[in-house]
Amino acid sequence: MSDIIEFLKDEKVDPVLLDGVRQFRAEFSLAGSEEKLKGRIPEADYLYYGREVWEKALAAVLAGKNLLLCGPKATGKNVLADDLAACFRRPAWNISFHINMDASWLIGADSYDGNKVVFRPGPVWLCAKEGGFGILDEVNMARNEALAVLHSTLDHRRMIDVPGYEKIDVHPAARFIGTMNYGYAGTRDLNEALSSRFAILQMPSISDADLERLLAARFPKMREKIRTQFVRLFIEIDKKAQSAEISERALDLRGLLDALKLTEQGLDAGDALEMCLINKTFDSYERTLIRDVVNARIPHDLSSSEIFD
Repeated sequence: MSDIIEFLKDEKVDPVLLDGVRQFRAEFSLAGSEEKLKGRIPEADYLYYGREVWEKALAAVLAGKNLLLCGPKATGKNVLADDLAACFRRPAWNISFHINMDASWLIGADSYDGNKVVFRPGPVWLCAKEGGFGILDEVNMARNEALAVLHSTLDHRRMIDVPGYEKIDVHPAARFIGTMNYGYAGTRDLNEALSSRFAILQMPSISDADLERLLAARFPKMREKIRTQFVRLFIEIDKKAQSAEISERALDLRGLLDALKLTEQGLDAGDALEMCLINKTFDSYERTLIRDVVNARIPHDLSSSEIFD
């Protein structure tokens, strides 16, 4: 795809910020031995739509801050995180947090290579050393004691000190972008010490207009009238989830896009939405409620030829 800066220009993002991105790229371009890291720069398959959010995120990164993206499901947290790495042309390390993660998994630990004991670096150590963007996915899933090892990495010290090995300074291009979803099973509040090390951005729900633009960009052959119905379907599911009429399981923008991909392959819309949205909930009564919402907008037998030109 074309340079993401061209997309941001079309979004009317502040030119001063875009100049800052260009300067960052020039200062921290991958060269020499770093060429091997180019494969880690995300491709940005989907673009985040929302000028104000982009401007806040770019300003934080350019100011040298780490960023925490908070918000409910389907607000584009992971999309924006990947897009930021693509925008700044930095290699990304995606780190999915879970309850059993410990400090050694994040930073690294001793390992036997067949001849001797060596240090096996973890993703945070590699990201810090190579100047990457560390995407800390669902950072509030991990135990606070495991996250404590990140304190010196994320604050003004910008260093990692592994006992028994030499200290490394965090590369000046390195940034850490956390994502955090409230209400998932196993999540918890971040402690004050860790949250204070991030600039925190509350992610808004996608608007009707931005969702329409997203679908038009991803599925250019989709008929406008049908596209509008899919947009209204997603917004209606969002409203019902927010009012607790249904759970958030079916509120899945990725699922909506996957359903449309299946219809591109020839599957009827009803079957595609059943697989990618309705069946995301395992309660039969709730599935019936969601199916009723879907059928009120999208005929079950709507064919691929009726959706796309």
